[in-house]
Amino acid sequence: MAQSSAIAPVRGEVTEAGKATPLPGAVLRWLFDAPDADAPAITTTADDKGRFMLIRPARAASRLVVQALGYAPDTIAVPATGAPYLRVALKAGQELSEVTVTARGPAYSAITPANVQVISSRDLTKSACCNLAESFETNASVEVTTSDAVSGAKQIQLLGLDGSYSLLTVDNQPALRGLAAPYRLGYLAGPWIDNIEIIKGTGSVVNGYEAISGQVNVKLKEPEKTDQLLFNIYANDLGKFDVNLNTSARISPKWSTVLLLHTDHLGNRVDRNGDKFLDLPLATQFNAFNKWKYLSGNGFVSEVGLGALRETRQGGQLDFRNTGTEAFTQSYGTTQATTRYTGYAKTSYTWPSRPFQSLGLLLSGTNHDFTSRYSYGYQSYHTDHDPNLPPYFVTNRTSRSYDGTQRTGLATLLFQSAIGNTAHVYRTGLSFLYDDYDERLRDGRTYVTDTPADIDTREHRTRRELVPGAFAEYTYQNSRNLTLVAGLRADHHNLYGWQVTPRLNLKYDVLKNTVLRLATGSGFRVANPIADNAAMLASAREFVISPNLRPEKAWNLGGSATQYFTVLHRPATFVVDYYHTEFQNQVVADMYTSPSLIEIGNLQAGGRSYARSLQGELQIEPLKGLQVKGAYKYLDVRTTYDNILLPKPLTPTHRAFVNLGYASAFDKWRVDFTVQWFGERSVAHVSDSHSHGSGQEYVPTIAPRYGLFNTQITRAFKRLEVYVGVENLTNYRQPDPIEGAATPFGPNFDAAMVWGPVYGRLTYAGLRYRIE
Repeated sequence: MAQSSAIAPVRGEVTEAGKATPLPGAVLRWLFDAPDADAPAITTTADDKGRFMLIRPARAASRLVVQALGYAPDTIAVPATGAPYLRVALKAGQELSEVTVTARGPAYSAITPANVQVISSRDLTKSACCNLAESFETNASVEVTTSDAVSGAKQIQLLGLDGSYSLLTVDNQPALRGLAAPYRLGYLAGPWIDNIEIIKGTGSVVNGYEAISGQVNVKLKEPEKTDQLLFNIYANDLGKFDVNLNTSARISPKWSTVLLLHTDHLGNRVDRNGDKFLDLPLATQFNAFNKWKYLSGNGFVSEVGLGALRETRQGGQLDFRNTGTEAFTQSYGTTQATTRYTGYAKTSYTWPSRPFQSLGLLLSGTNHDFTSRYSYGYQSYHTDHDPNLPPYFVTNRTSRSYDGTQRTGLATLLFQSAIGNTAHVYRTGLSFLYDDYDERLRDGRTYVTDTPADIDTREHRTRRELVPGAFAEYTYQNSRNLTLVAGLRADHHNLYGWQVTPRLNLKYDVLKNTVLRLATGSGFRVANPIADNAAMLASAREFVISPNLRPEKAWNLGGSATQYFTVLHRPATFVVDYYHTEFQNQVVADMYTSPSLIEIGNLQAGGRSYARSLQGELQIEPLKGLQVKGAYKYLDVRTTYDNILLPKPLTPTHRAFVNLGYASAFDKWRVDFTVQWFGERSVAHVSDSHSHGSGQEYVPTIAPRYGLFNTQITRAFKRLEVYVGVENLTNYRQPDPIEGAATPFGPNFDAAMVWGPVYGRLTYAGLRYRIE
């Protein structure tokens, strides 16, 4: 009992003297008689009601320093035992004029137990950042790749694995999953985003079981905190423009709302490399999201959000026009149309007398519907009527369609509290996932032995998942240097039975500025074999999908070391991390074994599939206003294909990154310059000689090294920012990004092996106008 009393937290509230008005954001810290230079400071911040909770340190301390901007600081004596509740009233101090904050927090968190990197709202203005895909331009941890040279879709890679293995969440709720994966990075506009958290490793069990390589959490603008008005317009020399309008209103002290609007359009037919294919598809998107928030003032918080999206795309040859079915056999063309509706509701209650204890209910639903069509040529085997002549192949021109609908519902009930004191916190809850998939892939092929049932089985894929689950997570945090988070969840999948997911994160502060982290855990996901490989639809390959696909399961083990230090009296950070992901089963898309097929099946018995990622990053400020980031990444990603362990196609082994950012006094001028260097990577063209079946060692085709240089200049006025930029300054382009472009209905057509830029140099300009 004595030990429990010694570390019981201190709680209380901070108000303005004489008015009892809460002072949110007030800072409280322990005052020690004999400070320890190596011990981390123990501080907290009052919430929006002025309430706080502060862990009592293990070493002796009996005084609290309380500070708030515009108020005189105060020092409060705290009883040495028990769990007191303090009421602190600060007197108004000297009134301050407007203050501009120039210091920037570290991109790598020193507090979180997981390895978290934050892309701030300021970082998002360093490049054009029209959508989520372009939000990682100045970040080394996440690679953004172009899926194919026809659709313009982009995907992320984290720890060397495709984006489908990293959990994408919006405001910490799973989003843009399943059939939305091929184009999901274009469904969130950049000006909607407040910040992005990149979490390496499996993360928390609270967010589900699907994270294998990590989590990317996108935080959208909050109604009560964002600008009243933000207008952003962007245009580039390809003829594309983006328009964004954010508007928020504080309707009352309890109610606030934000409306996020976006549209983009590219109507110009561009072919800079002369292959007679559009470098980017013609595209139009309308996107809207509305969020409402209610703060009761007595512990209840509610939030409701509704979103709608409509997008159309048309790519292919310059002379392709979508005039009907016959157009797809006259010229090569692709079309996609997507309609998406989303909604969510979040309600939570926090006990006023126990600010560490809360109960929350989270509900969300999505309806995602799309249609797509691709010109397609395939060869069929024929014999002539004359038996003396050899058989021959005939090329058939047709179209390949891929349509789908996904309806998803997710419910989570979450309770959080402490065991004895806030050194021991736990979260537990229940969840239920409903996923209803309906997909059709038709390629025009028929076989003599086909029955209507055979055709329907081959073309029509349906799946309904009902997954109730329960989870628990325990966090231990001492007052000095150790944080441990252990979680376990159990889910019962109606198709695959019980799935148990354990996860562990450990953070240890070796010294005041040295942080070590360790993370391990497992992940589980049900693959969507067509959507996960939708880029291959822009090729002559035939999809051959195993009928007995099993869920993907993997273990991830890794850790990081973070060192905070100073260079020329300015803060600097060095981070090195290593992660190893080992698959127990993976749905493997084999593009090596057969040049005319993409064979999708389970990882073969005795085979291996793994990803190893090593990254080091240094962030310094050598001169006032000059931020420098440099990083190097090594990736070793391999999978067994037809009994041979080969590199995963299109994944570079080496990558280097440098970003220079300079801001003048008061941020009137900002200049950013980014260099990205990509090492060699293997590719799997349809025309490659797939000779490993002959007993000889198979050596994949290797794409060359190359570098990209981007820059942007921003001029800021009182409410207006004007920016201009250039991407790919050297105008580097991948030679022949579309193999067989001259004969798109032939057996060697392949637009999916894209490893470099397609359209070369891009010049853009834009402006941002805001009312705070």
